[in-house]
Amino acid sequence: MSPVTGATATHAPAKPPRRKRGEGQWALGYREPLNKNEENKKFDNGLNVRQRIIDIYAKHGFDSIDPADLRGRFRWYGLYTQRRAGIDGGKTAVLEPEELDDRYFMLRVRIDGGQLSSEQLRVISDISVKYARGTADVTDRQNIQLHWIEIESVPAIWEALEAVGLDTTEACGDTPRVIMGCPLAGLDCDELIDPTAEIRTIHEEFIGDPELSNLPRKFKTSISGCAAQCTHHEINDIAFAAVRHPETGETGYDLWVGGGLSTNPMLAKRLGAFVRPGQVPEVWRAVCEVFRDYGYRRLRNRARIKFLIADWGAAKFREVLEKEYLGYALPDGPAPVNVDSGMRDHVGVHRQGNGLNYVGFAPRVGRVHGELLGEIAALADRYGSGRVRTTAEQKLVIVDVPSQSVEDLVAELDALGLPARPSVFRRHTMACTGIEFCKLAIVETKARAVSLIEELERRLPGFDTPVTINVNGCPNSCARIQTADIGLKGSLVLDSRGDQVEGFQIHLGGTLAGGDASGSGFGRKVRGLKTTAEELPDYVERVLRRYDAARADGESFAAWTLRASDEELS
Repeated sequence: MSPVTGATATHAPAKPPRRKRGEGQWALGYREPLNKNEENKKFDNGLNVRQRIIDIYAKHGFDSIDPADLRGRFRWYGLYTQRRAGIDGGKTAVLEPEELDDRYFMLRVRIDGGQLSSEQLRVISDISVKYARGTADVTDRQNIQLHWIEIESVPAIWEALEAVGLDTTEACGDTPRVIMGCPLAGLDCDELIDPTAEIRTIHEEFIGDPELSNLPRKFKTSISGCAAQCTHHEINDIAFAAVRHPETGETGYDLWVGGGLSTNPMLAKRLGAFVRPGQVPEVWRAVCEVFRDYGYRRLRNRARIKFLIADWGAAKFREVLEKEYLGYALPDGPAPVNVDSGMRDHVGVHRQGNGLNYVGFAPRVGRVHGELLGEIAALADRYGSGRVRTTAEQKLVIVDVPSQSVEDLVAELDALGLPARPSVFRRHTMACTGIEFCKLAIVETKARAVSLIEELERRLPGFDTPVTINVNGCPNSCARIQTADIGLKGSLVLDSRGDQVEGFQIHLGGTLAGGDASGSGFGRKVRGLKTTAEELPDYVERVLRRYDAARADGESFAAWTLRASDEELS
């Protein structure tokens, strides 16, 4: 009898334990596609679309393109449809893809290691002028992007690029994308190691390999020997950061996995493993295979490798990597040393190890144009050895400049609007593509950022403390808003009249400190802190003046934001 009711106790039959839902991991037997993207990839490898572009789509035009290729497999060759003009940001998340699509494409040229010859740059210049209405943007992943590309022109563009050793293969898509590397590899006085051979080997052996072309999501790589750690090992899917082993004195790499930003930002985790230069390609491939086989394929928003390593932890990931894929254990190694987080861009005039100089200069938020690229190539020939570099901060570098020619080159760059000694605002402001071309964007970014730079230069002419300002058109953080001193995330906000207008949510005090990332952190979000796009210069001026007045001696903007009140930051 029940002690409470006096009734006879009854018990419902025990429910069987709920079966844990799979994440679509191939290594655990989940081979059936769990979403439309995975179905498309299983049906046909993205690499196969190249021949259809050449044989069918380029000959019969835009209307002949299969939608699964148009919005899926085209990305395996760096092609995205661009946003149709006249669609405001309020419709970005409302309209169907075919309503947002224009009949033109963005084309991304991958520049592994950020290394270009003047001949290659001239070819990109010619393509821009002939096929892309003169457009060109240097990205924060060292690529160059072109717009207004018609499908009929793509085979000719590929032919021109490939004739000089460039390509667009796997520049986008669920693939190993461009391999970032220090633009001064082999030249910088302070570099620990030159990774050029490793980057070249990976590109030649594995980019375009069908065995690695169906990953759960994008896979971003950094391999750098740079003492300034300019390619940000903290936020890449896989990174090899240069170190010197304290016991053996060998130079090699510290292995990091699982960094990434977007709407769920995470810093990469150190595996604590020391990788010798000759091992880099096989270790890179093994990490890629772990991601391919164990990565999550059920939900697209959880498919990046950062979610796998967040669940597994660094120790388990390293164990699986070594036992199941490498077949040997990697030795333990040290973390990279800490660096000055404000000086990782290679802008300015600096001495190379060979006694020559490099000159890094600053386009406005990466925006250049075809004719300008041709002029830069000519300057590289005239003053250097015909070599140009792209950086991870949307900047460019001409290398191998004799000391007696430096000031002449600087003067010619200035005349082109490309200062080698820019203001702090010109030097440290980045912007993504924005609503001008991007189908994910909510607000305009490039022109807005240029206007912001000009206003701050006018209003704060004596301000000389490095403060990074990163402008993004949507929450996906292509411009790394969470790691900027002032990160601006595009959104629709209400103005003083209650009208919905373009604006920004504000992140403050983000930083990448290099080293073991212990000093790194994502920007602080103050509750309700937003600004309209129109009022953006007023806000940035106000917060910088408050920082300038209240900071302690040598205190960085990021450090000040940690102790400042919400009122001071508003």
